[in-house]
Amino acid sequence: MNPRVLNQIRVLVAKPGLDGHDRGAKVIARALRDAGMEVIYTGLRQTPEMIVNTALQEDVQVIGLSILSGAHNAIVPRVMELLTQKQMSDVLVIVGGIVPDEDAAQLKRLGVAEVFQPGASLDHIVDFIRASVKQTV
Repeated sequence: MNPRVLNQIRVLVAKPGLDGHDRGAKVIARALRDAGMEVIYTGLRQTPEMIVNTALQEDVQVIGLSILSGAHNAIVPRVMELLTQKQMSDVLVIVGGIVPDEDAAQLKRLGVAEVFQPGASLDHIVDFIRASVKQTV
């Protein structure tokens, strides 16, 4: 087991719902690891409850939800609600996938920090996370 690097950003990458396509999530996970972040990848078909419980157990600073199924309007509000219930409002939530602009705006109103749509660069995602996560010593 590797010791946790001081100030290393911990990110949970999750594939909620019935979407079976995880190539993009794996690409993101690898890019975040290559950028020096510690990444926990949950695998496919995670429920909001499973995602939030894993985030709590792993003490992550960021949850990245990869959603291609169109279920973002059902899944993301539940994740945000559970984070509030568990007093985890300091966890940064980002969403990636097929999300129409009007839905992205609604997700941000719910507290999602950013929605990355198809074509977002890996560097932009890494830079956004680094700029958004409060580093503690």
